[in-house]
Amino acid sequence: MDKLNITQVGRANEAGYLAHIAYDSVIFGFDGKQLKILISEYHNTKLFALPGGFVKINESLDDAVRRGLRERTGLENIYLEQFHVFGSLERYIPEVMDRIMRGSGNIPANDCWLLDRFISIGYYALINYNDVTPQPDELSDSCCWYNIDKLPELMLDHGLIVQKALETLRDNLDKKLVGMNLLPERFTMKELQTVYELILGQQIRRTTFQRSMLAKGILNRHEKQFSGKSHKAPFLYSFKKET
Repeated sequence: MDKLNITQVGRANEAGYLAHIAYDSVIFGFDGKQLKILISEYHNTKLFALPGGFVKINESLDDAVRRGLRERTGLENIYLEQFHVFGSLERYIPEVMDRIMRGSGNIPANDCWLLDRFISIGYYALINYNDVTPQPDELSDSCCWYNIDKLPELMLDHGLIVQKALETLRDNLDKKLVGMNLLPERFTMKELQTVYELILGQQIRRTTFQRSMLAKGILNRHEKQFSGKSHKAPFLYSFKKET
């Protein structure tokens, strides 16, 4: 969430933000073995949430999301996709935002705009796990990586947002070359297969996967990755620049 020293402000425009519009980001990373996402825990609440925030009056929605991602990850050039809008009545629980603000020592005004109903635009981001040192915002105790299959219970509809992001990621797996953004510049075929299996939630036959990926014509093959056992050393690959 953005830095907020505006809990006493009644109207969003007085605080410099658009009213009733928020964003939530599902930030995916791959550590070589597990697919992970970044989760924040708010001060003194035991509430876990996706990194999110609000849109300033003088910026576009995409710029607002990139600003939030830069503050959480320190990265500038991040692969970003808008995937869904969340606006059910069930997500409007002002007591949750009140609890978050009070947990940080902020007492909201009775008419504080942050207690209003918000429609949230969902984005997913794909980043290189090794490039990131997660940073919490001023309302959070932590911003940490969690394995996708071992997430804490998330507040409001954030669990649903994660599920929808995963569904979109699966649909885009080949069309958007998802692995290109989660892997280092050079990787083994096994690492690429692991990314696919974690996103799909199922195992793939090794020979079938390798044959399929090579047939697409999107990979360059490089030298072997030696680790002391030359006869078992795997080849390294990279995505072709034109892809």
